[in-house]
Amino acid sequence: MRKRGVIDAARRFLRGRMAAWVRRRQGEDVPPFTLGRRRLYVLPTRAGTGFAALLLVMLVAGLNYGNSVALFLTFLLAGWVLVSMHQCHRNLLGLTVLDVTASPTFAGQPAVLSVLLENTSTLARWRIEASLDDEPPVAADLAPQSRQAASLTVPAPTRGVYRIERLRLATTHPFGLFQTWTWVHLPVDMIVYPRPHGSRPMPGESGQRSGTQTREGVGSDEWLGLRAFRDGDSPRQVAWKAYARGAPLLVKEYCASGSELRIFDFGQLRGLDTEARLEQLARWVVDAEARGERYGLILPGIRVEPGHGPQHRHRCLSALARHGIEDSIPWRS
Repeated sequence: MRKRGVIDAARRFLRGRMAAWVRRRQGEDVPPFTLGRRRLYVLPTRAGTGFAALLLVMLVAGLNYGNSVALFLTFLLAGWVLVSMHQCHRNLLGLTVLDVTASPTFAGQPAVLSVLLENTSTLARWRIEASLDDEPPVAADLAPQSRQAASLTVPAPTRGVYRIERLRLATTHPFGLFQTWTWVHLPVDMIVYPRPHGSRPMPGESGQRSGTQTREGVGSDEWLGLRAFRDGDSPRQVAWKAYARGAPLLVKEYCASGSELRIFDFGQLRGLDTEARLEQLARWVVDAEARGERYGLILPGIRVEPGHGPQHRHRCLSALARHGIEDSIPWRS
């Protein structure tokens, strides 16, 4: 057990030294950029190493018995291997990375890291794999002169702002005998909101009118429309009839007519620890936004003025995610 721990520590040390050398050699990447020859690395895979051993055995046997047919087949297969290595290298060479973005998510739910790739060549590129360290890769096929996004699932166990320092692009096409890869050093900040959780009732209205007028013939709530489903939305707000007709998952939005705005204050949640307070505030923000109400947020040293809408929701939840955190947290798989 101790020996295995030493081996793992040595592996992590060597991986860190190699990563630092690659970063110094390549520098930071600014999208969009194209993958050139200097930054591509090629090595045989396990299957390629076994095939090379087989060719060596065939060569020795052909020389030992003076069998010209065996020698011809050996050199023919060796030439085929060299061509496959060239094709594997070409599959990644000249690929353009347009952008890398991470979508916000709630703690405990996976985030999505999207890598937008562009193939400006007249030839297709097959099985371009994107991955983060030891996470499973996601493959994408690019038709000639097209764009394709590869979406990686990133675990996000706790709230905060995580910095993803690098990702790996690789390919083993066409025959899996060689692997060509490169590292993309493009720091991306991934925002993880606090988990919306808590059972305390929403605080009362602040006494300031939102200015929303009631339409004639409409009840206490004013219909705003449908929007795409987001993490944290209540299932009660989902337009299930539209979903049954084949529409995407949509959420019904209402605005409380003539309602007063609400202020969510961190200091008013007495009897809870910091994380529980943040989770309760996130619950209120999500619920208030789903109901179309105007709301504001007060945190120690931070005040978010009242408003509503997706941008305001993101502003409030981001403030909760960053509370008490001075800088981005390095992400590790």
